[in-house]
Amino acid sequence: MDYSRFSPESLMMSYGYNPHLSEGAIKCPIFQTSTFVFHSAEEGKAFFEVAYGHRKKKKHEKIGLIYSRINNPDMEILEDRLTLWDGAEACAVFESGMSAISTTMLEFLKPGDLLLYSNPIYGGTHHFIHHVLTKFGIHIMGFRAGETMDEIEMRLKGSGLSDKLGMVYLETPANPTNDLIDIEMCVALARKYSVADKNVIVSVDNTYIGPIWQHPLKNGADLVLYSATKYIGGHSDVIAGAVLGNKELIGRVKVLRTFLGNMISPYTGWLLLRSLETLKVRMDKQAENAQKVVDWLKQHPLVEKVYYLGCLEHSNPSQHAIYRKQCLGNGAMLSFDITGGEKEAFTFLNNLKLIKLAVSLGGTESLAEHPATMTHVDIPDEERAHYNITSKLIRLSIGVENPQDLIWDIDQALEKVAQLDHIYNKEVAF
Repeated sequence: MDYSRFSPESLMMSYGYNPHLSEGAIKCPIFQTSTFVFHSAEEGKAFFEVAYGHRKKKKHEKIGLIYSRINNPDMEILEDRLTLWDGAEACAVFESGMSAISTTMLEFLKPGDLLLYSNPIYGGTHHFIHHVLTKFGIHIMGFRAGETMDEIEMRLKGSGLSDKLGMVYLETPANPTNDLIDIEMCVALARKYSVADKNVIVSVDNTYIGPIWQHPLKNGADLVLYSATKYIGGHSDVIAGAVLGNKELIGRVKVLRTFLGNMISPYTGWLLLRSLETLKVRMDKQAENAQKVVDWLKQHPLVEKVYYLGCLEHSNPSQHAIYRKQCLGNGAMLSFDITGGEKEAFTFLNNLKLIKLAVSLGGTESLAEHPATMTHVDIPDEERAHYNITSKLIRLSIGVENPQDLIWDIDQALEKVAQLDHIYNKEVAF
């Protein structure tokens, strides 16, 4: 069958799976097994040669199943299906988003290399970069949204490490402020510092908006990464990660994954296959709800600023120009500054009824959290302040509930904030 005529949302139901190989079951079963039987010793030898990177797969050669640390039907079908949204050649899935990030960095960076990374960035990634990679002698240098290529290059040259650049790592939109990083600019920078025997890799964490509303590989990135826990899983019941790119790069990632042993489990893979079937429906509804919530928040006197991609056109033209190049929608993540500080933010969070106070994002239920003291607590105070991750910032992940119910919940929680004495003293009018 010619799959190219169909949209990804249609192929999420069946792509990569043959029911006739599984007793006609319309859905892929859970292959809860540790090992697989070879037809012959020669077959087993051939499979291992490729799996361990001793040789490349021959043209038309099919590598069979070996051991669930290396491959498994649930894992392989999930990887095939995930490539569709991003137009990738290959995919590697992991037991968490952080294992996808850490394995990718460890594969493509060696002692003495320089990692150039964007800010703001997820707290877990920040910790791994600053407290783990540096133990292996890897140099790190951050840059922030809004910096030009010339500004970044000036600091790069000033460091004396420009010839050591090994990877440019981006998180765009950034967690939790929705700051955008120009992917094409970073690709141009990476290509400039690539040499014959060393290609500078551009990796993009697409968790905050993908895989529906942004496709970094189409903007020239080498790798795109996900915490599949978020929108891809979408039900707050799995932890998973993914890396996508061309066959050569993903082949290297898979070899290291084999020896780190952080592959996805059959059951987790099966749950993600289920979730992919409703991915676009869920994300479209979440984006629609988020827009309604933002429209309401912008009018509230206790809301000082809303951080949302749909607000960029008038508030930040340079960011909007990046948005037009690489984003296909506004997403369902937003943050806002509440009048006051931590006391007011906590009062708001503690009085939510429908929206749950919890970290993570992208699930069917709406969630609220306080980045400065929760997801981004490990980032130094000065850095947080620099990136507007202050005590008054609240992050919302919008779910699929009735949007009027979400607005009611936010409204009544803000009313509790308005009752605080010092807010009244400021004579905030309603």
